[in-house]
Amino acid sequence: MNGGAFALDPRLAADTCLVASLPLCDVQLMNDARYAWLVLVPRRGSLVEIADLSDDDQALLWREVNLAARVLRAVAPCDKLNLGVLGNIVRQLHVHVVARCQGDAAWPGPVWGHGQAQPYAEDALHERLAAVRHALEASG
Repeated sequence: MNGGAFALDPRLAADTCLVASLPLCDVQLMNDARYAWLVLVPRRGSLVEIADLSDDDQALLWREVNLAARVLRAVAPCDKLNLGVLGNIVRQLHVHVVARCQGDAAWPGPVWGHGQAQPYAEDALHERLAAVRHALEASG
């Protein structure tokens, strides 16, 4: 199931901004200012499920998810981290890492399908991207 060249799903491309590229995944920032939210997308063609990755890539994926979780907590202190691999709408394998705070727009329910995304203002987007990039560099 790892055939074909990697290309980011158009829906993910429309909803996210590239933060950085790790050895396996591109780290994308969800453009929704209501939540600090990263999406990791393995740069492997035609993947749908984690089980489609090799054993080595599965281990690397979880190391990168853990790194993204640490980084997100450093730049956006939170009460809980939500991890999700849904793929019901966007089938391309991707992992959500979402910082959640009691009282946020969807608390205590899931963020998926809750209201309309509120894109970052341009300055706030650049600040968030810079903070996440800096935290990634400091962690790696």
